[in-house]
Formats: sequence, C-alpha cells, structure tokens
Amino acid sequence: MSSEPPPGSGGQQPPDDDPLRKNPYDNPSPPPGGGGPYGGAPPPGGGGGPYGAPPPGGSGPYGGAPYGGGGYPSDPLAGMPPLADSGRRILARIIDMILVGIVVWLLSWAFNVQEYQVDGDDIAVGKSFGQSVIAAVLYIGYDTYMTTKTGQTLGKKWLGLRVANLDNGATPSVQTSLVRALVLWIPFAFCCACVWTIIAGGWSFFDRPYKQGLHDKAAKTVVVSTR
Repeated sequence: MSSEPPPGSGGQQPPDDDPLRKNPYDNPSPPPGGGGPYGGAPPPGGGGGPYGAPPPGGSGPYGGAPYGGGGYPSDPLAGMPPLADSGRRILARIIDMILVGIVVWLLSWAFNVQEYQVDGDDIAVGKSFGQSVIAAVLYIGYDTYMTTKTGQTLGKKWLGLRVANLDNGATPSVQTSLVRALVLWIPFAFCCACVWTIIAGGWSFFDRPYKQGLHDKAAKTVVVSTR
C-alpha cells in the first residue's frame, strides 16, 4: 500500500507561497463551481471581470491599474497591516546599528584597521578604509539576510515591525532586500554616517502616503506594524 498522502491533504507549501502576502479581497482563491463570483458559470456579457466586462484602468496586479487610474483596488496597502510609526523605525535602526557596530569594532580591532589609533600620549583619529569595508559588508549582509528571511532585523522584530513589498505585502526577495540595504548602508559606511542615516531614515516622517525612507523608495518597500 502506498504511504504517500492523498492529493490535497497537506504537504509542504510551494516556496513562493508567502503567508504574509496581502489579500485585498479576503478571498485568496476563487470559489468552486466555475468562474462566476458565486459559483457556476460566469455571468453573460463576456470579459474577465467578476461581473461581466473587465474592470477599466489597464493591467495592474489585481486586474486594474496598480495605483489607481480606474482599476481596483486603488490602494496598494489594501489588505496589509498598518504602516509603522516612524519613531519606532528609528529606534529599531539604532538597535541594529549598535548590534552590528559591536561586531564591526571587534573585527576592526582584530585586523588592526580601527579608526582610532592610540600610541602613548598621541591619539590619532582618521577614517580607515579597511574599517569602512568591514562595516559595509557586515551591515549590508545582515540587513539583506534578515530582511529576506523574515522581513525583520532584530531591532524590527523586538519592536514589532516588518519590511514588506509595496505591491503585494510579501517578504522582500534577495534582490529587493539587497537594493534596500545598499542604498541605506553604502553612504553610511564610506561617506556621511550620521547625516545619511538622518536623511534616509528621517524621510519617512514626511513621506506621504507610504512613510517610505529613501531606501524604501529605491526598493519599493514599506515598513508595517506587526502588533
């Protein structure tokens, strides 16, 4: 007798089935019995829309224009948790900066590329390219890996935040997470750490309607609250 489970009895979900993906209609699958919205054959009149003719507005991800223009839903945030408070986002970023910064300092000291050199009574302060490289690699790697895995760095997880794709609410892909991390951390590591952090992160305080930082705009992501 075969030990394989019967079809439809469970099993592993496909890799791209993200449980966090938004559902703007609260109806993730069509009802059984045909193509009509209430079962049976689709209503007369032709077209691909649920009530006959297709909805106007183009070919957005749900049948209409992606961000308005006559399609539906017009709001890409439909079905998502609420957008995160910018203050909590900044606090989560500071937590991540401290956590990764400790590792950066330890590695910089181990490879003797630390920014602050102390020689007796002489204290030399200078920008170390080696330390900048270590910082860039660690911050980008950490942010990309954690965001791709769950949408949450440790700071975001502890404060109840998550990064999501703007168009579908799913956890960002490796490519999206990498773009987001590069925009955020390359200037931080090599150029203007404090100034860039304030500009990129602080942008979300004034951005409307999605409260995006500059790194979110580059990656087409938003940060939502999980609690």
